[in-house]
Amino acid sequence: MGLIAFLSEKLTSKQDVKPVTGSIYDFKIKSLEGKDIDFSQFKGKNLLIVNTASRCSYTYQYEDLQKLHRQYSNKVTVLGFPANNFLWQEPGSNTEIGEFCQRNYGVDFQMFEKISVKGSDKHPLYKWLEAKSGKSPSWNFCKYIINREGDVIGFYPATVKPLDSAIINKILK
Repeated sequence: MGLIAFLSEKLTSKQDVKPVTGSIYDFKIKSLEGKDIDFSQFKGKNLLIVNTASRCSYTYQYEDLQKLHRQYSNKVTVLGFPANNFLWQEPGSNTEIGEFCQRNYGVDFQMFEKISVKGSDKHPLYKWLEAKSGKSPSWNFCKYIINREGDVIGFYPATVKPLDSAIINKILK
């Protein structure tokens, strides 16, 4: 077999493609403070998963995420995932990120350790989200809504604010 035929076969081989399996509730991810957070604790709750950054033109959305968390905590659990994938807009350590969020926005919703949301080192959670929704973050502050059954029911780009009626209507269902 020639090199081109070999490479073509490898690129189209189904055995190399691993389907994403499991549930959102199978994940265990560290918080900003380094504590393991078991996603099984979120069973039966709507989730709003957001990739965040401290030096982005959308960083102000932390304020609305906090308002959403406070106003609708009985309807949705906000989960923030700092990522440095878009123009290096989240350069800080987990400690620095936590201090920034608390000091500037009073964030007390669950924040997780800094992860990658795209590329070859994409975190398994974001692989799962992309597989289930067909969408991946194009910038900081993209939002996924997971319903009480653990299904991805919405994806919103950074331009859609956390308190937008499209998001509120989904979480109030």
